[in-house]
Amino acid sequence: MKILTGKTISLRALEPSDLQFLFDIENDVTNWEISSTQTPYSKFLLKKYLENSHQDIYEAKQLRLVIADKENNAPIGLIDLFDFNPLHRRAGIGLIVQQKYRQNGAASDALELLISYAFHYLNLHQLYANITLDNEISSALFERFKFERVGIKKDWIFSNQKYKDEALYQLIYKTKKECL
Repeated sequence: MKILTGKTISLRALEPSDLQFLFDIENDVTNWEISSTQTPYSKFLLKKYLENSHQDIYEAKQLRLVIADKENNAPIGLIDLFDFNPLHRRAGIGLIVQQKYRQNGAASDALELLISYAFHYLNLHQLYANITLDNEISSALFERFKFERVGIKKDWIFSNQKYKDEALYQLIYKTKKECL
């Protein structure tokens, strides 16, 4: 089995051909709450981003991978490691799947692959995710993978003229030696 290939999806690097997909995801205002975006992205700016997406995670401090349909390699979502900190061996996870591909296991498959990659290939000790309390589907997904809610950030996200609380979830890697 390839390390970034799951049951229904694979994770792959961004390609120049992903420009329209990236443009659609980044400019979908329903995604702006989770990305802290307030203005649209131009194709020019996204093309420049794609040109630099080859940077190593140790250089860029982030890794963005396309969640691609295993059958035809078409992009259906994105999964990121961000705030990568090799000294403290941790990173945050961001995950988005296009609306029409949700509820079919793609997010679960992608998260499972990225967790394994982060712990076994990047040698991370912990991963974390920030999820608004009203996003019960994402909370359930991360909890299914043993992420633990460790705190609540009050009034953290301002969206639609009101504040939302955001939960901090952590997954700490336990080796067999640490479990003894």
